[in-house]
Amino acid sequence: MTPIYDPVNGTPVSSTITWFSDSPLAERNCNVLAVSQPILTPEALAKMYRPQNQVDKAELNAGWLDSSRSLMEQGIQKEDKLLLRYKYYSFFDLNPKYHISKLSQLSEPQDFTNEQDVDEVEAALASLEVTLEGGKIDRILEDITDIPKLADYLKIFRPKKLTLKAYKQYYFIFKDTCLSYFKNKEASQGEPIEKLNLRGCEVMPDVNVAGQKFGIKLLIPVADGMNEVYIKCHNETQYAKWMAACKLASKGKTMADSSYPTEVYDIQSFLKMKNVNSVPQVMHDSNALDMNPESLVSRKYLKKLKTKQLTARILEAHQNVAQMTLVEAKMRFIQAWQSLPDFGVSYFLVRFRGTKKDELLGVSYNRLIRIDMATRDPIVTWRYSNIKQWNVNWEIRQVEIEFDQGVAIALTCLNADCKIVHEYIGGYIFLSTRSKDQNETLDEELFHKLTGGQE
Repeated sequence: MTPIYDPVNGTPVSSTITWFSDSPLAERNCNVLAVSQPILTPEALAKMYRPQNQVDKAELNAGWLDSSRSLMEQGIQKEDKLLLRYKYYSFFDLNPKYHISKLSQLSEPQDFTNEQDVDEVEAALASLEVTLEGGKIDRILEDITDIPKLADYLKIFRPKKLTLKAYKQYYFIFKDTCLSYFKNKEASQGEPIEKLNLRGCEVMPDVNVAGQKFGIKLLIPVADGMNEVYIKCHNETQYAKWMAACKLASKGKTMADSSYPTEVYDIQSFLKMKNVNSVPQVMHDSNALDMNPESLVSRKYLKKLKTKQLTARILEAHQNVAQMTLVEAKMRFIQAWQSLPDFGVSYFLVRFRGTKKDELLGVSYNRLIRIDMATRDPIVTWRYSNIKQWNVNWEIRQVEIEFDQGVAIALTCLNADCKIVHEYIGGYIFLSTRSKDQNETLDEELFHKLTGGQE
């Protein structure tokens, strides 16, 4: 395919722009999507649907169109208006040099410009080459086979009914994908009190920077659901290292993975953004500023704080990004968004086979989550990597999924067509097969094979 370039600044143009080659969008300004949208008026905000909880968010997913059929086949007429949104939360290849429009539309993931495009084997080979050149023959084998570990005193709490939240301090060792803890450092040479395998677990931050609270919430899958465990760290540095190790372990990766240093840096950057006292404060006259806090924060905060208080808090937080360029600030915003516990989870109201109660299904980029409607807590998690097969019974509109170790589930979607859930699962599995090669050709046939269906 012959590359297309922006006539204004010479940057590569997305192939999507060619769909509108006869429109003013292509003729006048190919970069219109790279421009931040204007702040909405209170009147416009009042007309918008703003979900308050996970059930409300599930309603948003009922409107997705079928990607395997044309717009006309789905009853879309000439004057109808459609809302374009990013559907899949897999942003592994964001680059400020090429994805200005995507950054502006998302204004959210990690700064992948620092990520090394090497895996653990390549990193080991590179380390071997350096070591050979340096002549340190006696440490070659040790360097390659050694898996990094963390060891320090932390506090742990396991919730039980009718008990107070009391943490106890133990000596922890994190190695491979397992977290072990002992009575003290001297006892770490023997058997641990408990060894937790974090592969496939849910990892959520339990942090309050202002209150110096640095906790990690773990939901570890077991045969009958999820075990809840809380880990408390002593400071930001300790939290960033252990949190990064937990997040990688949940994906089946160790601290030997090349993404570990980047993960630690991203967590530290996120904590710095939340700490409004980390930079000198600049006083502003809030009355002189053209700011509409209602368009920048959720209704929850609008009820708690007055407009002047919100404006002051926003200005304080702004000091953390004030010295950055617009693109850097957007990348940092995306990184902070990805660090939130519910990032990338699309919700559906479902009923599982064999039950009579309504539940929530969370669909993420790497897993499915069964969520209790009353408490909003995860009940069990299933990873895509463990899926053997899935299909849809179109007659009764039921999605059936079979996992490893004889686990099978079936569910009916109550607030949307089951085809949407099927397309989400297939789309994420398709995206997981992509490489980071910028020149990779999109395999549209495979995408439609995984997301389509014969009704």
